[in-house]
Amino acid sequence: MIAVKIAVFGIIGLLFSIGMIAPSFAHTTVHVEQYEIEAGWGIEPPVVGIRNDIVLKVIERGEKEGTFTGITSAFKGVDVTVMFGGATKKIDINSDPRPGYYFSPIIPTKTGTYQVELKGEIRGTPVDIKIPVEDVEPTAVLDFPPSSSEGAADVAALKNAISSLQQDVSKLKSGETEVTSDGGAAYDFAIFGLSIAGAAIILAIIALVKRK
Repeated sequence: MIAVKIAVFGIIGLLFSIGMIAPSFAHTTVHVEQYEIEAGWGIEPPVVGIRNDIVLKVIERGEKEGTFTGITSAFKGVDVTVMFGGATKKIDINSDPRPGYYFSPIIPTKTGTYQVELKGEIRGTPVDIKIPVEDVEPTAVLDFPPSSSEGAADVAALKNAISSLQQDVSKLKSGETEVTSDGGAAYDFAIFGLSIAGAAIILAIIALVKRK
């Protein structure tokens, strides 16, 4: 299962790198004087424990609507830090082949809200901003079938089976279940059936533990 996930995400990453997938970005854009700075994740939704990239775009809008110029070497004088709660990490910024586009590999280790802090100057323009990026999600957003609900259902089924077995034993002891207790075939069959049920529950528990 782990190997399958690695292969799937490897293929996705490869397709992104060669431009075969046009991702739907949920990026945040801020303006610093004449510059437009956009930050987000390379693969969205970002999932905890899965390799991703912090991606950045720095552009300057043209006079005509829809035109812009990508700013090269934008982070030559800018320090970039990823922030999560009280934890911070300064990251190295790599240039994308497209002018104005940048990225930094990262593996988010906790779910929740991340921010990207930029401090320094871009071509003489001071920059001191924090840009929130999309929240990192648990693996449940990609898991199929959902492992947590499956495990809960298994535990519930085992509890019901154990409860039912306990009730049957109680009925035999109290005499509520009508079988002869003098060593007759009916009594032996009842005890045998309960033994089989108990063994089945034990085997199910062992299988569940191994699967976890």
